[in-house]
Amino acid sequence: MTAPRAGVLRSALGTSWGLRSGVVLIAISVLVAIFAPLIAPHSPVEPNALHVIENPSRTYLLGTDQLGRDVLTRVLYGGRFALVISLCATVMIVVLGTFLGCLAAYRRGWFDQVLARLIDTLLAIPAILGLLVVVTVLGAGMPIIVLVSTVIYLPASTRVLRASAQTVVDLDYVTAARARGERFWPILRRELWPNILDVVMVELAVRASSILLLVSALSFLGFGANPPTPDWGLMVSENRALLAVAPWATIAPIIALAFIILGLNLAADGFAKARGVDRGVAR
Repeated sequence: MTAPRAGVLRSALGTSWGLRSGVVLIAISVLVAIFAPLIAPHSPVEPNALHVIENPSRTYLLGTDQLGRDVLTRVLYGGRFALVISLCATVMIVVLGTFLGCLAAYRRGWFDQVLARLIDTLLAIPAILGLLVVVTVLGAGMPIIVLVSTVIYLPASTRVLRASAQTVVDLDYVTAARARGERFWPILRRELWPNILDVVMVELAVRASSILLLVSALSFLGFGANPPTPDWGLMVSENRALLAVAPWATIAPIIALAFIILGLNLAADGFAKARGVDRGVAR
């Protein structure tokens, strides 16, 4: 069996500034969302008629919105809804995608063909359109959005991981494991998983970024978080009409969303480069 690529990824984390920067940006966003109640200076939902649309000041560092709520506080809380959905959906997508992709590459035959055709069919459905239809019918609850996001992005993830697993299945150490009589689960755990770990990490970052944008778009369109929930997409929607009067209320959540998306993209790019370097050395 070849050495797991986890060592290559750790090495890339130590040498790639892009990957390090991405991880730092992601960590900051997650920590801010977790500890928002401890660091937020004001309530994120209570209106204040005495401080409507105030300019940034010492009391309100990013100003207030049309209801007098502190923009900074709402930005600090704003990532919670999207991050929870993104985390849950991304983990489900990558876990199921890894299992289905490896199983299809390992079994081949009719199972692989049926799965490939099913993936092609599901990929023909636009992500935002499919999610909007389901949310309109079943409601915009967090479990519904997580489940539908998983279904929407699972086919693409499965295809990528299936292609990666196919390059490993025909290698000698997998053939030797089969000859020893090992079944699918031990081969998946010992042979396939360690050698597609780099691709799995790229998928985690890419899918998390896509789902964050999708959930924010849903909130912007009025199908995600419900007022007065602090959410970046909802904040942009609520304050877009005041862009000329109070631009801070719209720009701040956009910057916060771009901050974590940039981190995820940097991480995905770093993992992808680590994968390329590792494959180049392997040759």
